[in-house]
Amino acid sequence: MVRGFIDCHCHLSANEFTQDIDDVLLRAKKAGVNALVAVTEGASEFEKVIQLSKTYPGFVFPCFGIHPLQGSGQDLHSVKLQIGLDFTPWFAKTTQELDEQTKVFIKQLEISKELDLPVNVHSRSAAKVTIATMKELGIRQALLHNFAGKPSVAMEGVRAGFCFSFPPAVSKNEQRAKLIRQIPVEHICLETDSPALGMDKHVRNEPGNIKICCDYIAKVKGLSSDVVMEVTTQNALRLFSKLKT
Repeated sequence: MVRGFIDCHCHLSANEFTQDIDDVLLRAKKAGVNALVAVTEGASEFEKVIQLSKTYPGFVFPCFGIHPLQGSGQDLHSVKLQIGLDFTPWFAKTTQELDEQTKVFIKQLEISKELDLPVNVHSRSAAKVTIATMKELGIRQALLHNFAGKPSVAMEGVRAGFCFSFPPAVSKNEQRAKLIRQIPVEHICLETDSPALGMDKHVRNEPGNIKICCDYIAKVKGLSSDVVMEVTTQNALRLFSKLKT
């Protein structure tokens, strides 16, 4: 049995971790985390994540991309992985804004194909478009993090071979439980999305809270936490093959 967790989506370069990142990562190791996929929201974070990966080799793995709400105009030539679409009405208010997000999304998908790398995708109020776009471009290796789309849309992703991950906060959301019940455990990964989306929105979330996700998914699916830990870790290793190195 594989022992230990993989946090497939966390923001270690966030300002909330600036003062005590070493302590945060030590607590994560003590909690059984074997690897963390550190995502970025913009090019300004790339160097910070690279330095973390050098300080913690084999534990922190960079995941470069530009968040849809960070806008266009950023240099995409060094982006390796991407973060997706956000069509939430109060963010994307015009057709032009939606089109611009989609262009940046497609550009990053094309880069991922060129580099033969998986994608780590943010999708909010845009699940159907996100999955359809990835399928059109022939994306095979993808994680849809904190997915909140309809179960029918999720199953389109499952049929395309995509994986889905859920942070601790979903344990308070019955609608998300219905979604988790339908997605096969072979298509589920674990994430914290820290420092956000913990159990209490007023308290900083950390990678060390990953077991909350595992235990909740186990409860919803009627499985043991050990089985969920093992299967989700294998899923993550299959999806992010560079973690094996």
